[in-house]
Amino acid sequence: MGFIKEFKEFAMKGNVMDMAVGVIIGGAFGKIVSSLVDDVLMPIVGMLTGNVDFTNLAFQIGEGEGAAVLKYGNFIQNTVDFIIVAFCIFLMLKGINKLNRKKEEPAEPAAPAGPTQEELLAEIRDLLKKK
Repeated sequence: MGFIKEFKEFAMKGNVMDMAVGVIIGGAFGKIVSSLVDDVLMPIVGMLTGNVDFTNLAFQIGEGEGAAVLKYGNFIQNTVDFIIVAFCIFLMLKGINKLNRKKEEPAEPAAPAGPTQEELLAEIRDLLKKK
């Protein structure tokens, strides 16, 4: 029974639940960003590059059955996708940070500065001289 109780305590900790929510939201956000890249941005990039389909770009080394095919176009496509996804995540985090930033409250005016140690000592000295 102790093992089950310990697991329940672990699973219900705030950090674990926050992480689970983050993973679920991250997966959903990933689908949105992938759709943005695949369905909105890449057709525009394709149009600007003369309808080049990057995924079909390849270079064949050798001939026959033993030929190696380097699919560098797929690498280019994935690199562009990564850059766009990273930029979208950057913008999202920047927006969230801006929303979370508390408005800076105006600082209260500083209390009037009291006398310095030297001024206090001089005042004590002057009082002692008068006696």
